[in-house]
Amino acid sequence: MSEQNPHNSGKVGFVSLGCPKALTDSERILTQLKLDGYDVVNSYDDADVVVVNTCGFIDSAKQESLDAINEAMKENGKVIVTGCMGKGSDAEMIKEQNPDILAVTGPAAYEEVMTAVHDWVPPVEQEHNPFEDLVPPQGVKLTPRHYSYLKISEGCNHKCTFCIIPDMRGKHVSRPIGDVLEEAKRLVAAGTKEILVISQDTSAYGVDLKYRTGFWNGMPVKTKLYDLCNELGKMGVWVRLHYVYPYPNVDDIMPLMAEGKILPYLDIPFQHASPRILKLMKRPAHAENTLERIKAWREQVPNLVLRSTFVVGFPGETEEDFQILLDWLDEAELDRVGCFQYSPVEGARANELPDHVPDEIKQERFDRFMQKQQEISVRKMQRKIGETMTVLIDEVDEEGAVARSYGDAPSIDGMVYLNDFHDCAPGDFVEVKIEHADEYDLWGTPI
Repeated sequence: MSEQNPHNSGKVGFVSLGCPKALTDSERILTQLKLDGYDVVNSYDDADVVVVNTCGFIDSAKQESLDAINEAMKENGKVIVTGCMGKGSDAEMIKEQNPDILAVTGPAAYEEVMTAVHDWVPPVEQEHNPFEDLVPPQGVKLTPRHYSYLKISEGCNHKCTFCIIPDMRGKHVSRPIGDVLEEAKRLVAAGTKEILVISQDTSAYGVDLKYRTGFWNGMPVKTKLYDLCNELGKMGVWVRLHYVYPYPNVDDIMPLMAEGKILPYLDIPFQHASPRILKLMKRPAHAENTLERIKAWREQVPNLVLRSTFVVGFPGETEEDFQILLDWLDEAELDRVGCFQYSPVEGARANELPDHVPDEIKQERFDRFMQKQQEISVRKMQRKIGETMTVLIDEVDEEGAVARSYGDAPSIDGMVYLNDFHDCAPGDFVEVKIEHADEYDLWGTPI
């Protein structure tokens, strides 16, 4: 147990890094801090202790996390580390570099973080009633009020050779369906207009529980992706699915999209198209004919928007493999695409593969990939001119409103700009006619 802070004012600083899944971890910790009577401050000077939630997915993210830890140690000196770098060799490195650090905990270690905070900064003795305090009923959120991430499971069962998430976050564990739906109901009651469903593997929701029947509003509901989407679709808000693997069970949710219950949007991490490279990556569903599946989905849901991420320069990738990827892109015509150059992550099995691709070839392939996708994106965006669509307002400033369509997830996709339109507020739904497009964004006029 750490020596307690003699000058305790009950103030905790917080630094949150990483992906949406880490963001939901941060929100949960922040909510508990507020419920326990702490003030969360955004200054090192005022904080009795600083919590840093780290990301350890790739080397650049690790470096950003280490920089944040070092800055917090330099500016404050009383630091608790949590998140993906809080396990294994990364945790040992952090402790070696910062022997005075108060505690290092792993991802989703809410209780350990709170124990460490309590050890150093015991809750201030005061008349504190968490049910009367000014904590909003949906908890503390790091996203704007009108959209919220909803984490449905933790961990991953896959053995992808470039990834160490299963080592950091453990095996796939689904949250009980009743708990997930209750959280969604609270979020909607608190003003959420868009729910973004996230996990390491959204398609596998419930597989670890053998799709056990749970209860929600007194009714039996299976712990399964279809049933979850069906219930979320009754809440009157946008529902957007992220990190969906292209398993056959995804076919089942197409009717829900066609009926407008959930958004016709899927975020699917395809990663590559060459069967040989997918096999080296040990990707799930690597033998599936994804082009046929995409075609079948679009026959049922013609306005389906697909976003994905890809890796170029994976060990062993030849020019022929890369050309297969470019040809696949042309045929798939995905709407939103991100690309990463392969970089070795400590502990990933792909590091041991032969024939690593030189950096200059990685960069050259990355440039060609992005050029190809930009051409595809321009074609697809031009087709939207003249369409009428509903958009969700994200912000309003002196130039007008900035919104998103059903095809745009926050922070990663495009925007819809409504110049000189001010008669709205964040969270409003507005009907617009699209009048202009560039590679990634749209411009429209409210109807």
